[in-house]
Amino acid sequence: MAVVVVTGATSGVGRATCRAFARRGDSIGLLARGRTALEATRVELEQLGVEVVAVPTDVADAAEVEAAADQIEEALGPIGVWVSNAMATVFAEFLDVEPDEFRRATEVTYLGSVWGTRAALRRMVPRDQGTIVQVGSALAHRGIPLQAAYCGAKHATQGFLDSVRSELAHHGSNVRVTIVTLPAINTPQFDHGRTKMPRRSRPVAPVYQPEVAARAIVTAADDPRREWWIGAPVAATVLGSRFANGLVDRYLARTGFDAQQTEEERPSGADNLFEPVDRDPGAHGRFDDESLRSSPYAAASRHRLVLGTALVAALAVRRALQTTARKR
Repeated sequence: MAVVVVTGATSGVGRATCRAFARRGDSIGLLARGRTALEATRVELEQLGVEVVAVPTDVADAAEVEAAADQIEEALGPIGVWVSNAMATVFAEFLDVEPDEFRRATEVTYLGSVWGTRAALRRMVPRDQGTIVQVGSALAHRGIPLQAAYCGAKHATQGFLDSVRSELAHHGSNVRVTIVTLPAINTPQFDHGRTKMPRRSRPVAPVYQPEVAARAIVTAADDPRREWWIGAPVAATVLGSRFANGLVDRYLARTGFDAQQTEEERPSGADNLFEPVDRDPGAHGRFDDESLRSSPYAAASRHRLVLGTALVAALAVRRALQTTARKR
């Protein structure tokens, strides 16, 4: 069994991912800021029968991330899998986002992944083994309105990890880096993320449950191909950004604002941009009724050899039939 570190471990995709690794017996290192949620997550995972170390950590602080990695290895042993999941955002038009807000969202979402990757590599490279799983987003390939800070950070993370992969390959390292690119997920971020929109924020449909992401992350840890696309919406987003960006610009200009807001007025209350919200948010947001519990696309992508063989066979049969028809 592996020692797995998960950042942003107490909420949403991070919480579901911790549960998924724990159910197969892995030891878990939890990194997050909120002590209430950390304690709740620790207790939950220990009830599943695994060893857990919970370390209050601001992933935007490189020294805190390094110290947390040391503490986890001292207690649990060598880190085998590092899952970079922590994020922060501001739902607002770019000109309405203050510089300190934009900086903070970037530091958590982008630099949090940088410092996590650095801490992991400092331990994995000398041992020549280990896997870094970056929790990515379709918005790394295509920015949308009202989330400029988050989209920019996710784009930056893609470029950063391209560089890291090349350096590892140059040295012939067996350490692997993989990205799990997610669609919209039903997480609590739409309740505790900072928003300046007039109406309550929501994910862009279709929405998937965090367990769909968690299953993909565990699979990626075992099969660290370069990137996993989870869900047909991710494939549509990535391909659309490659071949029809102008059309996507105009489509998002018409639909992107309403698609990220409900009909309810924006509620008042604390957000988690600069300080953690003192509660246990759990894994799910408030969109259970509409969220999909599985992704046929993601399930199929786990069996790429079978699918590839079937596709080649299908093409061969088609070619044979066409040849036979021409001879007639």
